[in-house]
Amino acid sequence: MSTIDRSRLEELLVRERALFAERNPASARLYAAATHLFGRVPMTWMNKNAAGFPLYVDRARGNRVWDVDGHEYIDFALGDTGAMGGHSPQPTLDAVTHRMSGLGGLTTMLPTADAEWVGAELTRRFGLGRWSFSLTATDANRWAIRLVRALTGRPKILVNAYCYHGSVDESLIVVGPDGEGMMRPGNVGAPVDVTETSRVAEFNDLAALERQLAHGDVAAVLMEPALTNIGIVLPEEGYLAGVRELCTRTGTLLIIDETHTFSAGPGGATALWGLEPDVLVIGKAIGGGIPCGAYGLSDALAEMAEGRTDLDLVDMGGVGGTLAGNPVSVAAMRATLENVLTDEAFEVMVQTATAFTDGVQAAIDRHDLPWSVSQLGARTEYRFASPAPRNGTESAAAQDDDLEDYLHVFLANRGILLTPFHNMALMSPVTSIADVERHHEVFAEALADLLA
Repeated sequence: MSTIDRSRLEELLVRERALFAERNPASARLYAAATHLFGRVPMTWMNKNAAGFPLYVDRARGNRVWDVDGHEYIDFALGDTGAMGGHSPQPTLDAVTHRMSGLGGLTTMLPTADAEWVGAELTRRFGLGRWSFSLTATDANRWAIRLVRALTGRPKILVNAYCYHGSVDESLIVVGPDGEGMMRPGNVGAPVDVTETSRVAEFNDLAALERQLAHGDVAAVLMEPALTNIGIVLPEEGYLAGVRELCTRTGTLLIIDETHTFSAGPGGATALWGLEPDVLVIGKAIGGGIPCGAYGLSDALAEMAEGRTDLDLVDMGGVGGTLAGNPVSVAAMRATLENVLTDEAFEVMVQTATAFTDGVQAAIDRHDLPWSVSQLGARTEYRFASPAPRNGTESAAAQDDDLEDYLHVFLANRGILLTPFHNMALMSPVTSIADVERHHEVFAEALADLLA
């Protein structure tokens, strides 16, 4: 197999970063002048970039982004799923504009008719009978966690190592050297030791899950049906069915977070793989770029919650927010689900992602690289490991920051954007095969330079 010359990689990374700085003087000036922002950016994760400073966006539409230096990019990042429907899809724009300028009322603390439509559509897609809205999936996860703790009387939440559930405190736990939970490295200002609130098991490890659930103190397993933010890690045959069986047997509820795995299809991995969660969380993509999130409860769980007169689900019980379910967010969700991320759109998106996956695999094979590529519906990702990692810890160990940065900045310098956190490419309804072929051309150039 081909090996990477690390000195060659270092030289190329220096070259590409210098080219990036030369190409993007306006972005560099804006970044240098941003002295009133913590970390010089609106949100500190925007400093996760390959080139030393971020690109500043001028405008975006469809699967294209233009920066302040006038460069156009094919965008395979798509807001890390938030713009999976494409940037500023017209039906979503029309619905939001109508609500904002035609009907008025950006936030009212009153329901609109759109909300029931969205709830019914989410039931059609995912199967859960009752829905409530938030502004982010992180909030939806937090509120779902409060509910399951209240309903089960159990204190702990179990997650998978290197999972992604936003900034939920309970999720920042990994498997330590002794096989037990420990704080995820880098966790900022944890309110308590995470082992007080959480348990952890590796993805694809039913034996470890069974051992942790045997303690009898886990209210719910909160999981992605495939890991995504540490690189795509797909479930092995029988794993998800085994999780459901263990949860049922131990009286543990199952929360499926589809925020990223919605890429699997119009009903996410839940519909594609026939999953049966007690709670389902989703966000980002269903609003077409307008902040939103939702959590769904099974009818049985909703009835249990509604029957608990000791729980304040209306006022100060810890679930909800003043802007949650506002008319603009709900209108955006309806328009996006009804007219943008449709069943038919997903068919095209998955076909485009398959072409992306096949092309990357062909390049890996051509150079005999010890890499792999994984696909989850409209989402695909190349990894610096072969075979592909089977759990979060293996996936974290396969990361190669310099190699990832080289590929990212090389692609950006030639008009291609990947998700800055990893090598993920997402297809929108308007991403074309020509866009995919352009990626493959540039990717081939990057490998040729690297392996020369």
